Amino acid sequence: VQLQAYGGGLVQAGGSLRLSCARSGRTFNSDDMGWFRQAPGKEREFVGAIRLSGGSTHFADSAKGRFTISRDKNTVYLQMNSLKPEDTAVYYCAAKRRGILTTISVDYRYWGQGTQVTVSS
Repeated sequence: VQLQAYGGGLVQAGGSLRLSCARSGRTFNSDDMGWFRQAPGKEREFVGAIRLSGGSTHFADSAKGRFTISRDKNTVYLQMNSLKPEDTAVYYCAAKRRGILTTISVDYRYWGQGTQVTVSS
């Protein structure tokens, strides 16, 4: 499975961005897709995840009410609204075999390259 994340950029606090993650290759072991982020000097943290078949989602508390995840067949979207400076990070998409929508990064087998999101105050 290959994952390609894109859509990052610079936005002012209170603004919105939509990240995309395109999935390709042998995709049958990647029904659960997640978004993680890593700020400088911090550990990678879970943002949200979605099951492609069915569309169920799970979010970190920091994302609830502000971020949504949607999908079409091979692309997952992270819509981020009401962005805050503390949302500044490199955002990664990841995928794993269908199971629990886990928040743990090591449970995800496939990773895309990161895309930088910078929120200015």
